[in-house]
Amino acid sequence: MWAGTVTINGHEGAELEAYLARPLSDRPRGGVVVIHHLPGYDEATKEITRKFAAHGYAAICPNLFSREGKGVSPDDQAAAARAKGGVPDEQVVGDVAAAAAHLNSLDHANGKIGVIGYCSGGRQAFLVACSLQIDAAVDCYGGFVVNSTPPDFPVKMTSLLSKAPDLSCPLLGLFGAEDTAPSPEEVNTLAAELGKLGKQFEFHTYPNAGHAFFAVDRNSYRPEAAVDGWKKVFDFFGRHLSA
Repeated sequence: MWAGTVTINGHEGAELEAYLARPLSDRPRGGVVVIHHLPGYDEATKEITRKFAAHGYAAICPNLFSREGKGVSPDDQAAAARAKGGVPDEQVVGDVAAAAAHLNSLDHANGKIGVIGYCSGGRQAFLVACSLQIDAAVDCYGGFVVNSTPPDFPVKMTSLLSKAPDLSCPLLGLFGAEDTAPSPEEVNTLAAELGKLGKQFEFHTYPNAGHAFFAVDRNSYRPEAAVDGWKKVFDFFGRHLSA
């Protein structure tokens, strides 16, 4: 594979850093936009991006916090973005649209795009799937899809439940039974709403797992849930992003 940093023009033409990984083969392939978690554009998320390339996809992770300054560490960028209350939803959608367009501009792109996000990125993956025409979306324990953040929460996120009728593609949701954001009750509420709307979705909740169970660099990592979750992700994208 080839992997490295590229520059894309995001929402309203803002210059964003992004991490791109793609196979070197000339086989037609789908594209995956990886949406990083609230801690930011970090090494663990770049590793996830390379994992998709190793499985035959072109993948890109836009740094949604790029506007917080060039030459600033990703940790400091993330802290600055959180201090402002997070990234506006319309800005996220514009940035992800630009990342998807970059993937589709690459040689051997088959024109199909999936998104996957973790933590706040899981919520944003759902947002994108309700705002853009894409082919598949994966929400990994995205909090505040059903409920808005409480008043004292440092980052402001509003409920996305009203956007569910606009879901444009199949949705895979991977959750932990011990999570509180989203709680199992919130996951059930979202499932009920999507079912009522006749949307195509599949949700899986893992026992003995809480928030961030995919995060290999954190104490929250749960190998059994993560290994099975990755199998489900690649099966899902294999069904919906193939040529």
